[in-house]
Amino acid sequence: MAKIQYKNASYRTHGELPVVGSYAPDVSLVNTDLQNVSFANWMGMRKVLNIFASIDRPVCAKSVIKFDQLAEEIEDIAMLMVSYDLPFAHKRFQEEHGLQNVIGLSAIRHAGFGENYGVQIVDGPLAGMFARAVVVLDENNTVVYAEQIEDISIEPDYRAAIRALGIEIDE
Repeated sequence: MAKIQYKNASYRTHGELPVVGSYAPDVSLVNTDLQNVSFANWMGMRKVLNIFASIDRPVCAKSVIKFDQLAEEIEDIAMLMVSYDLPFAHKRFQEEHGLQNVIGLSAIRHAGFGENYGVQIVDGPLAGMFARAVVVLDENNTVVYAEQIEDISIEPDYRAAIRALGIEIDE
């Protein structure tokens, strides 16, 4: 069980992030067109899973915008933004900010993502939501990077996530 910080208090998550070198558990999520999707939708592509509590939290929103900007520079990558937000919220946010390179995904219809990825918050005011984390997969869905962000108000290490794909970026 991982521990995360929110407003100077510590809370637990269910399980742990997938380990680097392991095969990532497949996902079943809902996209902004209300379709069920899985990793098969991005077969042969590298994937960055930006996992967060809500698109309406400032730090979460900032990370989605940053990953959209980073994806402009990278070919053959699926930037998957995952939360319990409704697909409508993901779509609204993408349209409001003119985002073209990220894919908003909701866990509303499929239980298990939070447990399988060790990000389901189990206690405190955010219980049921996802802790902030980034998991990067190669084209074969092998985990090449995993970052559990201990303080939910902190952004992920974008450079390390992209570097795990063998790409250097300037921030």
